[in-house]
Amino acid sequence: MARVPVAVVPGALLSALLWAAATAAGAGPGGSPTPGAFDRLYRGAVNISAERVYAFAYSREPGQVAAVRVSVNSSSESLQYPVLFVVRQQKGVLSWQVPLIFRGLYQRSYNYQEVSRTLCPSEPAPETGPSDQIIFVDVASMAPFNIAYELLVTRLENFQLKTSKAFNFTASPSQPQYFLYKFPQDVDSVIIKVVSDAVYPCSVVSVQDIVCPVYDLDHNVEFDGVYQSMTKQAAITVQRKDFPGEQFFVVFVIKPEDYACGGSVPSSIHESVYVQAMFFSFLSFLSFYLGSMVVACVHYIRVQRKASSGRLRREDGSEIMTTSHPITASTPEGSSYGAIDESSSSGGRQLSSPELKPPAGYDTDSSVEEESDFDTMPEIESDKNVIRTKVFLYLSDLSRKDRRIVSKKYNIYFWNIITIAVFYALPVIQLVITYQTVVNVTGNQDICYYNFLCAHPLGVLSAFNNILSNVGHMLLGFLFLLIVLRRNILHRRAMELKDIYTLDYGIPKHFGLFYAMGIALMMEGVLSACYHVCPNYSNFQFDTSFMYMIAGLCMLKLYQTRHPDINASAYSAYASFAVVICLAVLGVVFGKNDMWLWVIFSLIHVLASLALSTQIYYMGRFKIDGPDSDLGLFRRAAMVLYTDCIQQCSRPMYMDRMVLLIVGNLVNWSFAIFGLVYRPRDFASYILGIFICNLLLYLAFYIIMKIRSSEKLLPIPLFCIVATAVVWAAALYFFFQNLSSWEETPAESREKNRPCILLGFFDDHDVWHFLSAAALFFSFLVLLTLDDDLDTVRRDKIPVF
Repeated sequence: MARVPVAVVPGALLSALLWAAATAAGAGPGGSPTPGAFDRLYRGAVNISAERVYAFAYSREPGQVAAVRVSVNSSSESLQYPVLFVVRQQKGVLSWQVPLIFRGLYQRSYNYQEVSRTLCPSEPAPETGPSDQIIFVDVASMAPFNIAYELLVTRLENFQLKTSKAFNFTASPSQPQYFLYKFPQDVDSVIIKVVSDAVYPCSVVSVQDIVCPVYDLDHNVEFDGVYQSMTKQAAITVQRKDFPGEQFFVVFVIKPEDYACGGSVPSSIHESVYVQAMFFSFLSFLSFYLGSMVVACVHYIRVQRKASSGRLRREDGSEIMTTSHPITASTPEGSSYGAIDESSSSGGRQLSSPELKPPAGYDTDSSVEEESDFDTMPEIESDKNVIRTKVFLYLSDLSRKDRRIVSKKYNIYFWNIITIAVFYALPVIQLVITYQTVVNVTGNQDICYYNFLCAHPLGVLSAFNNILSNVGHMLLGFLFLLIVLRRNILHRRAMELKDIYTLDYGIPKHFGLFYAMGIALMMEGVLSACYHVCPNYSNFQFDTSFMYMIAGLCMLKLYQTRHPDINASAYSAYASFAVVICLAVLGVVFGKNDMWLWVIFSLIHVLASLALSTQIYYMGRFKIDGPDSDLGLFRRAAMVLYTDCIQQCSRPMYMDRMVLLIVGNLVNWSFAIFGLVYRPRDFASYILGIFICNLLLYLAFYIIMKIRSSEKLLPIPLFCIVATAVVWAAALYFFFQNLSSWEETPAESREKNRPCILLGFFDDHDVWHFLSAAALFFSFLVLLTLDDDLDTVRRDKIPVF
């Protein structure tokens, strides 16, 4: 074969070769490929019946790596009839279309009219003489009309990078670049440094072996070799030992979107439905703020009217002198108990005045007594072991400790839950972001169990609607904190102005548990949103962990109302919650088929129910001890069982408590038996059901006993009770509309998917989020206001149950 220069030179042998190759390629009889010249711009037009074939020939010296770059352009923006370019080489075929389409997030498309590609260089030939290379470029289109194009083929003179020598070039998403680097003899390791003048666009630098094809497009650059994303600079260390041929390609690819490098995520809001959904979500719950302000204003007006009369009347007929301060004279929150603050006063009177000595039953135990079983009070009737074993207990019997000590004890609930929330939420957020990133990068939508028929993406999030619908928990949780803060402030002001005798009236005011409940409600919204970033079986406990805490805190608050001195400490309560969450995680991981886990859990469940029942029945004064170590322990246990269960079986000492505990144990044992027999796969929801049933049982018992004791239900708590029941019923209806299930395969889960039902944006589960947030808020208000009717009742007349 004759030597061929860079440009195509007509000759008999070369023309015959081009004709044979073009005929085999489908140029058709009677035609021949157009001999092409490098660095020359070719313009033409193609349609369904007219195709063009160009042939480019060049000579390569021995040991030389020759690179050729093909640049094309078409003015047509028709995606239906693109111009197709096919480049055929000795050992490969490269093809693309114009407009060239790249896909971004949410299948967003980017079209490019200009495309430049570097052809994969053939390996250096060992021949002693030069070799000839031929490239065919086919241009075609299925359009019924002419489409113009431009073609330019050039040889790259500066294709090989040099050590310690800078090289400037430009690139774009449709015009990637790559270059060759050969290790010098005395170099074993090099650092490839890349610097860009601008922070964006986002780029990818890849190091690949000299193998065809070269992956130089956004969708395939990560398939081979090592790579780094880049904004302004990148550096990759390459070792000679990693490349047997002692050479490699350095590939530069520009991404069509900058989000992979930390740039702004292109907005996916193309419809007003997103804006409408956001307005609906926030305005719906901001209306609760407006309603709370109206109630506060009405309450303030009533306070003003009562204050203008100058007197308030207690239930026993005695009068309370009021001051000109409208908030102080008003409020049910004004009642308190325990020692008055040292800085407090009432009408200028001092605590040291003889007529203002504490009542006979007033107890100012120190913090030592808080944790001790010993009292320093000499009177036998004041001993707490004696008082708490009376058949009929009143609130004054269980509210004897110093108010400041007890309040600090309950404030620990608030501070501890903040610490727990921070340490729990941060790794959860990191994990779900990783899940979402994996989904976006791999495109594998079997990882997350969405309702795909109503999944509205926003930014990097695949189902923004499921996240937005949790805003109610956060807004209403914050509103509840504001309501509790207002009550707390009014209570403190009232204590500073009222005489000490008012401290014997009403339920003791401790707000630490209420603050903890508000934080728990907000965190439930945060963690539920995190779970719905990528819902699956491995992170479902994120959605339920604070539900356990909410149910537990509500039960503790309900018990604290009439047992303020003997309620559980924050440390033991949160430790118990931690045990429950650990069991939930074990159940999610091992509870599907492992019988041993269900046996252990059921045993723990039954024993915990019995132990808690014993503590509740004996008001925390049950002790199993004896003089003879282990023998005495069993003797004491047998004596307790015989005395309280056999001798008094017909009439227990504490009948009301006994009825509650019997029913409660039957419910919990039924749950344990159900778990052993059926072993539900959704272990986390199974535990949540146990908590909710116990809370509802205790709340129902409390309300029944309250009515039985001839206590009143004021309009506000009565409204909250009705609203709680109605909203919970509606919420549970939507909760049981299963739209997906990580208990099944992704394909089976998608069979349950349903379209949106609200604003064309929210599905049934989103409505569950809205309603459950409102239901929890009303439930909290029930606990906050349930005993407001007792603020003018003496504590020695308020029964304990």
